[in-house]
Amino acid sequence: MAELKLFSGRSNPNFAEKVSDVIGIPLGKVEIQNFSDGEIWVKYNENIRGTNVFIVQSTNPPAENLIELLILIDAAKRASARRITAVIPYFGYARQDRKDQPRVSITAKLIANLVTEAGADRVIAMDLHAPQIQGFFDIPVDHLYSSAVYTSYFAKKNIPDLTVVSPDVGGIKMARAFAKRLNAELILIDKRRPKPNEVEVMNVIGNAKDRNILIVDDLIDTAGTFTNAVRALRNAGAKKIYGACTHPIFSGESLARIRESDVEKIYVTDSIPLNEPAAKFEKIEILSVTELFGEAIKRGYSNQSISSLFDVDKG
Repeated sequence: MAELKLFSGRSNPNFAEKVSDVIGIPLGKVEIQNFSDGEIWVKYNENIRGTNVFIVQSTNPPAENLIELLILIDAAKRASARRITAVIPYFGYARQDRKDQPRVSITAKLIANLVTEAGADRVIAMDLHAPQIQGFFDIPVDHLYSSAVYTSYFAKKNIPDLTVVSPDVGGIKMARAFAKRLNAELILIDKRRPKPNEVEVMNVIGNAKDRNILIVDDLIDTAGTFTNAVRALRNAGAKKIYGACTHPIFSGESLARIRESDVEKIYVTDSIPLNEPAAKFEKIEILSVTELFGEAIKRGYSNQSISSLFDVDKG
């Protein structure tokens, strides 16, 4: 079998180091530099001809992270790697997954095309904004679920009178999987979005009175959706409110909004590195998904089933 080689881009090197520890092999040697004007240059400093190359790189902003991934894939292809797998813990641009108004791009499809055309043979990602984005790729996609980590953690916490909440219709499947595995009730929040990054909560569908709440979502960006959900649930009589978010973007005024909200704590994964203010924020706690990715890479390399181990979102 061809040798496994693991490489990291610069979007989240600590994550890649932890994954390499799980797999039990050191990170491969790759040199990444920027020219004076910012242009990215990549060189693999070891032989990768005929090997199975796994490249760990999230595509969160800035856009250079995406460009760097594409260049890493292209360089590996031109160095005659046998198979190239793009390990993308956070697949950016996934929110632009449909043409919901005239004259806009379906950017998630564009990015999928770019990754494929660069030379990737397979993609491993986690909690895509919409599961059907897997179909945007013309190559196999292994879709991992953070619920494998979260449900185990919250089951041990044994929170009484627990209700899981989806802050929008799009997240109901994820929330249902949590509720099923935690033996919890389920609430849906109906919202209306007047324009991008602005949210107006309209209605809480379900009983929140005297319940402890766990709001689950794939990402928190400006925290408008999240904090409006917290407010609506508190007004509906909820007791303690927690959050579980896979991809902690935390842009703009998000931390100020969370600080002013009634949420007890937000649990996030390490799919992307926390910005400095978020890393110091007492209401945020990180649960690592590096073991999940490490096991997926090992199974993918040895052609074992990944879905049997990670496809837990069937609720």
